[in-house]
Amino acid sequence: MLVILRLKMTFKGQNLTDKRTIDWDDGIVMVDQTMLPTHYEEIKIATIEELRNAILQLKVRGAPALGAAGAFGVALAAYRSHARDLDILKSEVKDVAKSIISTRPTAINLFSGVEKILKAIEPCATVEEVKEVAVEEAKRIANQDIITNKALSAVGASILKDGDVVMTYCNAGRLATVGWGTALGVIRSATKSGKRISVYVCETRPLNQGSRITAFEMLEDEIPATLIADNMAAWMMKEDKVNCVIVGADRITKEAVYNKVGTYMLAICAAHHGIPFYVAAPLSTFDFEDREVEIEQRNPRELIYCGKKQLAPKSIKVENPAFDATPLELVTKIITENGIKNPTELMKR
Repeated sequence: MLVILRLKMTFKGQNLTDKRTIDWDDGIVMVDQTMLPTHYEEIKIATIEELRNAILQLKVRGAPALGAAGAFGVALAAYRSHARDLDILKSEVKDVAKSIISTRPTAINLFSGVEKILKAIEPCATVEEVKEVAVEEAKRIANQDIITNKALSAVGASILKDGDVVMTYCNAGRLATVGWGTALGVIRSATKSGKRISVYVCETRPLNQGSRITAFEMLEDEIPATLIADNMAAWMMKEDKVNCVIVGADRITKEAVYNKVGTYMLAICAAHHGIPFYVAAPLSTFDFEDREVEIEQRNPRELIYCGKKQLAPKSIKVENPAFDATPLELVTKIITENGIKNPTELMKR
């Protein structure tokens, strides 16, 4: 049974900005992001099925957060296993790893989080060692995510000038990571350094991660922000109200940035208006393997309904890809923890 650990109805005066999106406490503890912006609720995940459902239902989302979720999931499988034989335990854990990976096929961090735990337990010689190493490695991955995001954000803050107005899309903040954030982390670090930055938040239909989560984060950080409908973005650029666009990424290949569907459209609009288009993503998001990237297809219900309110005929055909691919030639720079990368150099790899 899913356990609700904490429920907050009001946020004013409460400092949530340093809280972790996902952590370990004799099981997995995570913020249920589907409850935002009206409720801030933490839930405890005790089984792999609960974790799979949490990932599929977007209770936890965002590439880096999914990386930690994958790592904690494999650790949970080892930690909860009743197997007494080492080979049986490792086999169980590998099967669980496959089931976790299958939940979100586009986000590369989910793969890497899972694979890091499998690699860490490979040399373990006892059942007890597997359990201990899996949990400790998952905790290390979560801790490293915050360190990486803060380093990335410090690098990215240098590109923003005092008074800049940034447009962002979807949510690439602390709630998309274990902590601090990537695209929003850049904005957060710039404001912490004393720069006056304001933000246009695109709502990000159909699940409104921008209006529900990014707007929530901006208010928590007391960063001036204005919510706009997605179809207003080009007009705001034309009216010279935007200095740059900063988004996150779920996977970066030699050809494209895979991010929430609508990112490609935003990049085209930015290019047309001569506005810099930045991607902020940790190196763990890069994938230079020559393989086809599967674009996750979401439930048609997400477009037909808004909550319980029906918005379209039930029988209408629906296309609902979760991500799109933005060609690297439309990206001005990629901000990483190891510096600012030129996309054209990545294309030569």
